[in-house]
Order: sequence, then structure tokens, then C-alpha cells
Amino acid sequence: MEILLASLALIWGNVTAANPDATFEQLVQASLNAKNAVAIVQPNPSQEMDPLAPVNKQDPQKDAPVVKGIYATAHSAGGSRLNTLVKLLDDTELNSMVIDVKDDWGYITWQTGNAELEAMGTTQKIIGNMPGLMSTLSEHHIYPIGRIVVFKDTVLAKKKPEWSFVNPDGTLWGNGKNPPDSFVNPYNKEVWDYNIAVAKEAVKAGFKEIQFDYVRFPEGFEKRADILKYTKDERSRIDAVASFVKYAKEQLQPLGVRVSVDIFGYAASVPAAEGIGQDFEKISQNVDVIAPMIYPSHYSTGWFGSKVPDAAPFVTIDGASKDTTKKLEAIDKKGWKPIVRPWIQDFTASWVPGYIKYGKHEVEEQIRALKENGVNEFLLWNANNNYTPDVKY
Repeated sequence: MEILLASLALIWGNVTAANPDATFEQLVQASLNAKNAVAIVQPNPSQEMDPLAPVNKQDPQKDAPVVKGIYATAHSAGGSRLNTLVKLLDDTELNSMVIDVKDDWGYITWQTGNAELEAMGTTQKIIGNMPGLMSTLSEHHIYPIGRIVVFKDTVLAKKKPEWSFVNPDGTLWGNGKNPPDSFVNPYNKEVWDYNIAVAKEAVKAGFKEIQFDYVRFPEGFEKRADILKYTKDERSRIDAVASFVKYAKEQLQPLGVRVSVDIFGYAASVPAAEGIGQDFEKISQNVDVIAPMIYPSHYSTGWFGSKVPDAAPFVTIDGASKDTTKKLEAIDKKGWKPIVRPWIQDFTASWVPGYIKYGKHEVEEQIRALKENGVNEFLLWNANNNYTPDVKY
């Protein structure tokens, strides 16, 4: 009642100030009008705001080149192999290099000068002269992209088991590889901030784009999610991973650096990869560049109508590109679609039954499929950084 009287008094004051001769009936009508006006602006409770929706998303580098790049390990970038790779880019239409600044084991690959990061004991000085490397790339007009392997991080998991996944017997979980890889927990905000700190140091070093890889839970995690010990909250795995991506974009955008994410190619062809926590659409809406890994060798029998997708590079890339376009239609309408820059295959997958040897023709067929789907950017993957010569890019 007191609130009602106070409201009426406020309205009475407003009405009589403008209209000294106002009557009580006019006061009541003014009250009703005020109530209706409030009702108009009240949000519909059923339409809750999406916490993963981008906030002021912008591409901080609209003048960036159309990227056609290669992958370089920290050892290649910091060693004599760099000269060979730079010559390849000088002699072709390739213009970008993706370099490990935090590698597949979890090592930060250069001396950052950041006391907190170095105190973690996770730095391995593989790139001995980062300023020299960046100068070389700049002199040759090579666009530098820093790759950060995020949640696959055996080094950090061993140092901080509480940031990782622990078996019921208290030992650190590892996958079936020899030696096993361990992952850190995508629910853990300290893990987020650690990786963002590495990214910020890479930006200081001169990288124009930060590319996050292994932005996911371990493969097959759904089979052990209820067995392993780890911290989590009410969010799904998909939302935990997508929340990290949104956070990373918000932290890095003010620095003028692009944010990109590597994602399984098949994630564009399925509703969502819930086991590993990758949703193509939710991740894509918060990045400047999405980099689906659409290597033909990664698709099994039957994909895109091929008995051996690895042996059908054009057909496989064409099908994957069409699925990617379709998957991004909804966020494209909202203005949130990122640049699509796929990883393609420049290696021979000899472990695949029915594989073919990859060379100039196979690489060019993949690029032709991309172009026919309106995709003009791509990255070439070869784990040993041995790229096919004489390709028309």
C-alpha cells in the first residue's frame, strides 16, 4: 500500500506540475497510462538473454590480407627451417604463417618476460629470438598468427592436477597415447586466464592473430565424465567451451588482434559434438575467424558419398564446405558470421585404408573446391612442415 501511495503521489506531482487544474480522475488515468507504458517495455520472461551472444563484436583488423598460410612448429620457426619456409612464401601466393606459441604438450615456446607465467615452469625457450623472428616475418610481408593449444596441456595438468581431470584413485588422467596426453578443465577460469595471459604476451611480441586449438574436452569424454574428479558447474560442456571463446574474444579484441579457433570439420555436419563440448555455431559467433579442420583423411567411409574420402579430395572438401555454409546461415543473418578459413591437407595419410599420396594435384583440388564454394582463405597442415612445391595457390 505504501508503494502504491508513493507511486500515486509521484504521478500526482508530475501531472499537477504540468496541469495545475488536473482532477483526481485524470490522476487515475495517468496512473493507468504509466502502468501500460511500463508493460510495453517489460521483457518477456520466456525470452531470456543468451549469455553466449556476442557483445559489441568487431573485426579489429578489417585491413588484414586474404590469408593463405602454412603451419610452422616453434622448432621450425626458431631454427634453420625458417629460411626454407620464408622462401616458399616469397615464391608463391602464400602469405601467412601459423606458429606455435604454446605447443601441443603445453610449453610456452619463448621467453615472454612475464614473471607470473615463467614462475609456472611451463616455458621452454624453443624460439630463441622472438624479436628477430617477427622482424623477418615483417620484412617478407608474412602475416603472423600465434597458435595456442588450449585444453590439451599435459605440462600444466601435471603441475596443477586440480586444474585437470583426476582418476578415482587420485592419479592424473591421461588418454591412451604413448606417452599419454592430459587435458586441463574447460570449466576452470584459472585455466582460461592462463591461456589468455599467453595470448596477450604473443600480441605484445607482434602476432596479429591468436589461433586457439584444442578448444574442447578430450575425445570420448562423455564415457568418463561421471567417473573422473574435476570441478564443474551447471553449464553443459558445450556452454563451458563456448564461454571460454567469448571471454577470449572480449579480452583480446581491445588489443587489436584477431581471434580464431580451430574446430573439427565434422562439427559443421552434425547438430553438436556434445561429448567434447564443441558446437560449431556457438563457437563461430564469438570469433573473427573459424578454422574447420576439413582434412579428407579425417572423414570415414561414406562421408559425402565417398568410399574413401581421403582419395576424393575435391568431393570431400566440397561437401564439407557446403555443410559449413549451411551451419553458419543462422548467425550470418544476425551479422555474427566469421571469416571461414579451413585447414586443408598437405600430407599423405598412410594409415587410412585406401589412402592416396598427396601432392600438387591433390592440394590444388582442395583449393578448387574451396573457391567454388566462395571460400578464398585456407591454411595448409603438414606436421613436419614439408610442403608440396609448385602448387598454384
